[in-house]
Amino acid sequence: MFSLLSKWASFVKFSHTVFALPFALAAMLLAARETHGWPGWRTFLLILVAMVGGRTCAMAFNRIVDRRFDALNPRTAGRHLPAGAISLGSAVLLCVLSGAALVGASWALNPVCFALSPVALFLVCFYSLTKRFTDFTHVWLGIALAVAPVGAWLAVKGGFEFVPRDSQGVIQLSRSAVVPLIMAVAVLLWLFGFDIIYATQDYEFDRRNRLHSLVVRWGPKNALAVAFIAHLLLWGVLALFGVVAAFRLVYWLGLVLIGILLLLEHLFARKRDPQSINVAFFKLNGVISTLFLGVVAVEVVFPWFRVRWADGFPAF
Repeated sequence: MFSLLSKWASFVKFSHTVFALPFALAAMLLAARETHGWPGWRTFLLILVAMVGGRTCAMAFNRIVDRRFDALNPRTAGRHLPAGAISLGSAVLLCVLSGAALVGASWALNPVCFALSPVALFLVCFYSLTKRFTDFTHVWLGIALAVAPVGAWLAVKGGFEFVPRDSQGVIQLSRSAVVPLIMAVAVLLWLFGFDIIYATQDYEFDRRNRLHSLVVRWGPKNALAVAFIAHLLLWGVLALFGVVAAFRLVYWLGLVLIGILLLLEHLFARKRDPQSINVAFFKLNGVISTLFLGVVAVEVVFPWFRVRWADGFPAF
């Protein structure tokens, strides 16, 4: 049983859940800030089911539609579908069931999440097709994962909050409701940058097979420079996020560490060998997302770091 579970987890790269899930959980904690960040076990478990289901559906879909290219690429020829370790029918069934899990969990959460669940499925699956027609496939991946914190926020809140702006009845988004949107921009920039790093591995293969990416369009050196700029912007967006969320010392210490990790990521990426790319792409980014969740949790959960929120604005 363990071997079977391990095979299927490897098929959908379950370990890569560490990328988007921490941002979704951080958004969940912030949405439930008035209750020390805990929305209740039911909501928490449904968010987990939705996140895992959506990501599993997206990865299974990716493996299915890319199986021909995976078989041709020496780096990916050993993947489960090209190698025959998993049948195509089983992969399709997993894709359908995991997508249904996302829709079902969204239905159980609230009407807004249920109505938006097909949009989320479209975004996370459509990314896998973009390398066939656009160089900006990395942007699509960023958008696909950027829906995670927004979805988790909506799972807790059921919608965005608005407050009056003036006596004429004009309304605007509350300051707290801007938080998940800033997180979405951060996730987009983060994914955009490190997906470029990952794509440098297949530069020659993609160019020969007319697959699109910014690495193919601009060359690895220039594309890595753009990825570095994206991560500089990411750090600035995370700083803005800390200001808007009214965080204190722990978050800012964590942000300094995240900046250091981003610099290390790009130092490893420049080497362009498989081991360095693995460290830059998976290990360092896994630490970044986990660290982000950790500092947000400390700021939200513990009373001496809490900020009282009234009408969407922090009051110390």
